[in-house]
Amino acid sequence: MSAAPPDDEAPVLYERRGPVAFVTMNRPRYRNAQNSAMTYALDAAFYRAADDGEVRVVVLGGAGEHFSAGHDIGTPGRDAHLPFDRRAGLWWDHSDKQGAESRYARESEVYLGMCRRWRELPKPVVASVQGACVAGGLMLAWVCDLIVAAEDAFFADPVVRMGIPGVEYFAHPWVMPPRIAKEFLYTGDRIGAVRAYELGMVNRVVPRAELAERTLELAERIAEMPRLGLALTKRAVNQAEDLQGLHAGLDSVFGLHHLAHAHNAEVAADSLGGMDIAKMKKAGQ
Repeated sequence: MSAAPPDDEAPVLYERRGPVAFVTMNRPRYRNAQNSAMTYALDAAFYRAADDGEVRVVVLGGAGEHFSAGHDIGTPGRDAHLPFDRRAGLWWDHSDKQGAESRYARESEVYLGMCRRWRELPKPVVASVQGACVAGGLMLAWVCDLIVAAEDAFFADPVVRMGIPGVEYFAHPWVMPPRIAKEFLYTGDRIGAVRAYELGMVNRVVPRAELAERTLELAERIAEMPRLGLALTKRAVNQAEDLQGLHAGLDSVFGLHHLAHAHNAEVAADSLGGMDIAKMKKAGQ
C-alpha cells in the first residue's frame, strides 16, 4: 500500500488546455522540493497525459517563485522512509531494509528509474523554468525535450559538497560540454539562464513575466505536428543520445553515486555527509 504524509494541497496539479497538458509541481512553500509523494504524483500526471488522445504536448512547471530546489532533504513532508507502490522498476520495497540496500532500492525507483520512464514519454515535454532549478530539479528539466527558461532562472548541482558525484540522473556531460560539466560540479556554482542558453542547455530565455505565455506558444506550435511523427522523432533523438553513451553512463555513475552514499554513512553523520538544507545553503553562499 502507498503511504504519504497529509498535505494541504495536491503535490502536483494537472490541467489541459486544448492539446497541451500542464503538469505543475505544487509545493511552493518548499521551493517545490521533491518528496516521494510528489514523484509518484508526477508519474501519475505524465501517465495521464500520455494516455489522453487529445494531448499532443506536455508542459512541466513549478508553482511559485522556483521550478524546483531539488530532492526533499528536510521539509516537514519528507517521506523517504515510507513505502509506495513501485512503478519504475522491479526493485523491492526499501522501507523495511537498511543501509545501502535501502538507499539503492529506493533511488533506483524514485530517481533514476522515474527519470528514465519520463524521458520516454512518447509526446514532447517542455520544461518551463523560473528561479531555482537545482540538483533534483535539474533531473526533471533534463528529461524534458525542450527547456524555456525565465531570465531569473539558475541551474546548479551542488551535491559534490556532500561528497557525492552529482545527482542520480547524471546527464551532465550530455547536456553541456565535459569541461563545463566538471567546472559546474567541482564548484557547485550557479549557471544563469543566458549562460545555459549559450551552452545549449536551454532552448529559449524569456522575460519572467512572459514565461507562461511564451511556453504555451511554443507548445501549441509543436502540437500542430503529427502525433506519430513527433513520437518517432523523439525516439530517434533519444536513441542517438543513448548510442552516444547516455544510458550506460547513467548506470555507471549511479553506482559511483551510491558508493559515495555508503562511504558517507561509514565516516560521516549520515549518507548525505552531514549536510542538511541550512548547511547546503550556507556553503553555497
